[in-house]
Amino acid sequence: MKMKVDKEIIHYSHSQHRLKFECSDALFNCDGCKEAGIGARYKCDICDFDLHKNCATPSPTLNHPFYRKCNFQFYSRPPGDKMRYCDACGQDVLGFVYHCNSCGFDLHPCCACLPPVLNDGERNLYLSLKVSAACHRCGRKGIGWSYRSECKKYNLHVSCVKDMLMESWQEIYDSGAKKINELQTRIPKLKGQVRSYHGNAKGGKVMKCCEMAGMAIKVIVSAILGDPTAIIGAVVGALISKK
Repeated sequence: MKMKVDKEIIHYSHSQHRLKFECSDALFNCDGCKEAGIGARYKCDICDFDLHKNCATPSPTLNHPFYRKCNFQFYSRPPGDKMRYCDACGQDVLGFVYHCNSCGFDLHPCCACLPPVLNDGERNLYLSLKVSAACHRCGRKGIGWSYRSECKKYNLHVSCVKDMLMESWQEIYDSGAKKINELQTRIPKLKGQVRSYHGNAKGGKVMKCCEMAGMAIKVIVSAILGDPTAIIGAVVGALISKK
């Protein structure tokens, strides 16, 4: 049973115009959480204003299985005076956020809604708070939101995937590019960043790991950007394959 989606909404953060629901493979910058997005969004046809679906129609409160004692509340701006960061991806909180007043944990709306299970077309990837296998990008283990394979051998930190996107985004601005859609051709490839973390694995085993990581990252990227669908996953996969 599909959940009903309102075709148009009036949002308090942009009350002068109605926002229309649309789904596009063009990347955008969410004016709510200030994070990148792709796929489903609410957009103002008059202004350059976009909201992730998770940011446009958030739940006032939220519980997460990783933090069973927490009761997250939705805030339109980070609470308090100090800089806050998302406990899922490690990036700064600059706008809309879920915050637990008791524990102090913070989650970006899209991070808070990351699916517990993703499928890259061949295998399931499970969202985990702590893993024992090294991340295919940074080589570290331990605490950190990650997507791992069912065999627990393959692991990608949410923070590492987000770092890849942020690094690419920064390169665009450093080069003087102004259109955010140019990020589409600059999402870095994972190939070449994984070989150092395979221990004694050689030849076919290394290649298998690289292939798995390349397939997994497209669905993880699409989920982080707010739309973990097969269609958007395929689009992201095509973008990742570009140089």
